[in-house]
Amino acid sequence: MKDIMNVKKIALGAAAVFYANFAFAQTLQDGINSVDSDKYAQAKTNFTQMIAKEPKAENYFYLGNTFLKQAEPDFASATENFNKGLAADSKSNLNKLGLATVKLGKGDKNAIAEIQRIVTDSKEKDAEVLFRAAEALTLFEKNNSPDLAIQFLNKAIERAQKKEVPAHYYYTLGDAYRLKKVPGDAMSAYDKALPLAKNKASVYTRIGTLWMAAQQWQQAKTSIDKAIATDPSYAPAYKALAAYDIRYQQNAKATQDLINYTKYADEDPYTQLEIAKLYFTNEDYANSKAILDKIFDKIQDPIKFKLRAYQLYADGKYTEAKQNMDSFTSQAEKSRVQPADQGLQGLIAAGLAKDEKDAAKKSALMAEAQQKVAIAKGAKDETMKWDMELAKIAGGGAASQSSADSGPTSPTIEALKKQVAANAQDTDALYKLATAYQDVKNWNGAIVTWQKMSTLLPDWAPAYYSLGYAYQQATNNDAAKIAYEKYITTVKPAEVEANKQTLAYAYFAVAYLSKDSDLAKSKDYVAKSLQLDPSYQDAVKLNTEINK
Repeated sequence: MKDIMNVKKIALGAAAVFYANFAFAQTLQDGINSVDSDKYAQAKTNFTQMIAKEPKAENYFYLGNTFLKQAEPDFASATENFNKGLAADSKSNLNKLGLATVKLGKGDKNAIAEIQRIVTDSKEKDAEVLFRAAEALTLFEKNNSPDLAIQFLNKAIERAQKKEVPAHYYYTLGDAYRLKKVPGDAMSAYDKALPLAKNKASVYTRIGTLWMAAQQWQQAKTSIDKAIATDPSYAPAYKALAAYDIRYQQNAKATQDLINYTKYADEDPYTQLEIAKLYFTNEDYANSKAILDKIFDKIQDPIKFKLRAYQLYADGKYTEAKQNMDSFTSQAEKSRVQPADQGLQGLIAAGLAKDEKDAAKKSALMAEAQQKVAIAKGAKDETMKWDMELAKIAGGGAASQSSADSGPTSPTIEALKKQVAANAQDTDALYKLATAYQDVKNWNGAIVTWQKMSTLLPDWAPAYYSLGYAYQQATNNDAAKIAYEKYITTVKPAEVEANKQTLAYAYFAVAYLSKDSDLAKSKDYVAKSLQLDPSYQDAVKLNTEINK
């Protein structure tokens, strides 16, 4: 770039114009590539430098648009730049589109007609206006218009064919077909983008996530692997790989994927916020909290309060969690409050009810808990295991590391805690630590540790059995039942014979804990217990008692 600018200084006439345009085009493409690579800080620096060299309306648009394309849109910063663009040129269609896109992102569906008017007023001559209008209509998951986007993109491609169609025109066409739920046409558009793309990792990643959406997991993994092989520094590929590994509950692998994503994305606070959210999804609360603490004061978006509320809830700090959720819901656009957020509010209400002494307030909080958790479950949201979370609270509150640390300990526990701190994926150390907690009857410690084991080894049935036992000893019978049932369903058919006695106890435990609340289930489960072990005397007695 420096060499180009030196040439520009000494060039005259047409040569000067050629070099100026060449430098601009390269810089614009650099910015577009940075946005596509989740390097938003780099893109913002890029476009800010373009504005410093030439404060044109288009340059303000590209900077403003970067704030809309990051994982959590910054509508205020985007609006500020679009207004500056219109101040530089009141007829700028790109900046008019930018302001309409902000409205759409905030949930105003009238913005779709406004975008259509701007395109009509432009007489559809400018491929970039057509493309950016289409992009706006595909940008937001809940507020979009894929049919109109496809129409604009086909016209943009037709206009651009006189020169060269940029790859991102085709892959945005693929994105529009995905929104329309036409995967075949989406794949065709991505296939057209592939030979044109300078960085093919971008297209392979999109193909991979399209296969994931279609639940074709092997094809998804193949495409994501191709993306990483093509460009090992392409950050979004690692984010897609993390989603794949989280889907298969390969939490240790997902953590490594997120470490790589962090390594290749940049230090933009909003990118870091996205990483903190992904760590939380992966149940890696320590890394999630560490990243959020680092960036909390650097971001204005109220989403930060929601993520902090989830973290505080996970640690059993219900009052502070409620304060943060209240900050989120009071500051965020209503369209951004999801069913999972209402479910979390319900769990927090249940947590607050646990220690509430006033009977009327306690009853109101429990009613709120049931009503809001029902919203999340009705939406089939799987952000949290809603029934298990309610069961944990009903049994005395969710076990947390802080409650484990305040319970009984031993030199063995303290040594193993250091070992696990050094390597959170050390399942051998976790197993020994959980057992050591049980030896000193620190049931919160055992619960927390068996939960970590089941996260790392989701198909290892004994972790759920031990979790059920720990909950039962902690007198949290509802959570114990859920854990024992998870054990029962996780034991593979080929392993039943070798685990007959343990399975018999698990069935008996659920039957015993259900006898006063669900007699039919209790009878069914005690019968299954006796099928596995007819000589099991506790089951024989229970069977006689409930079948009088």
